Amino acid sequence: MRVTMTSAAARTGHANEDFAGAVPTAAVLIDGAGISGAESICRHGVAWYASRLGGSLLGLLSLVRDRSLSELLARAIKQVTDDHRDTCDVADPISPSATVAILRLSDGLVEHLVLGDSVLVLDRADGTPLVVSDPREVVISRSYRSALEAAAEDGDEYHRILRDLRGNRNQPGGFWVAKDDPRAADEAITGSCLISELTGAVLLSNGASRIVDRFRLAEWPEVMAVLASSGPAEVIHRVRQAEARHAVAADDATIAHCTDLGET
Repeated sequence: MRVTMTSAAARTGHANEDFAGAVPTAAVLIDGAGISGAESICRHGVAWYASRLGGSLLGLLSLVRDRSLSELLARAIKQVTDDHRDTCDVADPISPSATVAILRLSDGLVEHLVLGDSVLVLDRADGTPLVVSDPREVVISRSYRSALEAAAEDGDEYHRILRDLRGNRNQPGGFWVAKDDPRAADEAITGSCLISELTGAVLLSNGASRIVDRFRLAEWPEVMAVLASSGPAEVIHRVRQAEARHAVAADDATIAHCTDLGET
């Protein structure tokens, strides 16, 4: 499998809270989440959490072949939580969390997992791309969007609304992300298909998937064509242009484009 990755921080001088990595038979994308002012809760920060979770997952995917993706994610969440349980308030609602996308090749199959609002797209040889997404956070966030947009960013009211939104996290009837509870992995969207049915796949953080789901610049078949011809950097470039055109705050944007799936 060949994996081409591009990641761009939201702005210069801002830590990139996304993570992407690959081993010969798997690719992982992590999109970290947190709010400013949380340093008193977790001294490590969101970028640390995302990279630590991604690194743990890559190690497990390399060494542990006989466990499901959900099981490996649960184990990685526990590992990272244990790494900072003694120094940070890991259970606090604003401690670092992350969304996750995983793709693994195994015995002629492509297995996938999505937890949270990252996106995974399988490019099928016969038919339109299959989009794997977890819409629960997006659906719940809609009821908070107008209030967040009206509040001053990073102000007290903004943070209060954000805390209320995150009160729905990892709760029945809410949405699920990687944080401190390994049981969240059981809520991930998972599936598999034959490698022979695919020509490629792509994992995107929500800062990159907005080319389709926010700005409507293209549908997924066109995105897959751009990836094949020009690579992930071109997709992120188009997103940045749209953000500037619509005066939308930039977000960390990361893409891992997987091709040659039958070659390991």
